Amino acid sequence: MTTAIDRRTVLKGLSCAVGLPLLEAMLHEGTIAQEPSKAPVRMAFVSFPNGAIMPAWRPQGTGSDFSFGPTLEALDVVKSHVTMITGLAQDNGNAKGDGPGDHARSASSFLTGAHPVKTSGANIKCGASIDQVAAAKIGGQTRLASLEIGIERGRDAGGCDSGYACTYSNTISWKSDTTPMAKEINPRLVFERMFGSVKDAQSQARRNRARKSVLDLVAEDAAQLKEQLGQTDRRKLDEFFTSVREIELRIAKAEENSRQERPDFQAPVGVPGDLVEHIRLMYDLMALAFRTDTTRICTFMLANEGSNRSYRHVGVNDGHHELSHHRNEPNKIEQIEKIDRFLADELARFLKGLQDTPEGTGSLLDNCMILYGSGLSDGNRHRHDDLPIVLAGSAGGTIQSGRHLELGREIPLNNLFLSMLDRINAGVPSLGDSSGRLTALDS
Repeated sequence: MTTAIDRRTVLKGLSCAVGLPLLEAMLHEGTIAQEPSKAPVRMAFVSFPNGAIMPAWRPQGTGSDFSFGPTLEALDVVKSHVTMITGLAQDNGNAKGDGPGDHARSASSFLTGAHPVKTSGANIKCGASIDQVAAAKIGGQTRLASLEIGIERGRDAGGCDSGYACTYSNTISWKSDTTPMAKEINPRLVFERMFGSVKDAQSQARRNRARKSVLDLVAEDAAQLKEQLGQTDRRKLDEFFTSVREIELRIAKAEENSRQERPDFQAPVGVPGDLVEHIRLMYDLMALAFRTDTTRICTFMLANEGSNRSYRHVGVNDGHHELSHHRNEPNKIEQIEKIDRFLADELARFLKGLQDTPEGTGSLLDNCMILYGSGLSDGNRHRHDDLPIVLAGSAGGTIQSGRHLELGREIPLNNLFLSMLDRINAGVPSLGDSSGRLTALDS
């Protein structure tokens, strides 16, 4: 006989805990008279640097009668879950008398809507970002209030962009106006933050020698739980365990490869040298964090703002930032389009995975709000208006997706953020330079 279990049930073992996906047994908590439990709404903010080639990015048509531009064609597989929004801006990314430094301002204003104080020293100041505002409201409902991840470490001190501290370019998440949230780029450390790690180096070494999975450590708890579940939930649990173990194995393989092959960019030991696998592991860890309700809020920087990484695997040997100042040269524009499309293809892979993950009466993507974009539009001219923004997911059915919303004028991006915060019942009256809610999202 199936026993009702709580949505927050975790499997516990020595110094680790594994959250569970939403099971049928969690949909009938308490008495029959009670409403079934609803899946929580998750929020993620994924940023890419240096703007985009906007003519290739922009969709054609408006409302539900639209098609993706060449850059975003891979999103066709999840089109019904995507809201394209054009006409949004982050005005505080502009100079406002501070001179050059648009990349630093792009990253620091992207989720805050605040103008960073120009300093290369310790007295940094910006504003609270939407993810941390959300974490302050609902972060206590999960084991981790939020998760901040990325691909590039970047410098922690000194100046990185025309007199701005490196922190401004390396961070999109701010707990307060003076407290940036450091991101983690090592998949192993992200995994261990999510599920727990052994408490000392000797224990870590013993576990590594034994090739122990976190699932081995919670095996007893898992066996007891299975006795309470029906056949469908047992199968779902087995599939979940398989996906967790598969990610563990991929992390281990990536670590081994990084020891054998010198990566194309400076990175600490344990970070994959293969860029594609690194990005995919981070996306998959974010999906796993949402699936297990380890956290409901995540930020992911696909590179630091102003990054000059090359993307040789798609035929781009020159640096991204250098190419972004293309001066309308066709060859450079073509190279940037290749980068834009590669990053969009990886987003599509991530979103398709969420769409293919059942949850409740729908999918995991149905219960998400995934914002993908940049604080720059035209990287050549350092424009902070008409930003490239994609919003995926329907926030538990509260967003009518599958549309292109063409706002037609410079609307604060933070208006969208307020509307997103409303969908987690955050009760936030304003954020950064917001001028109200994005009512177009509700119609």
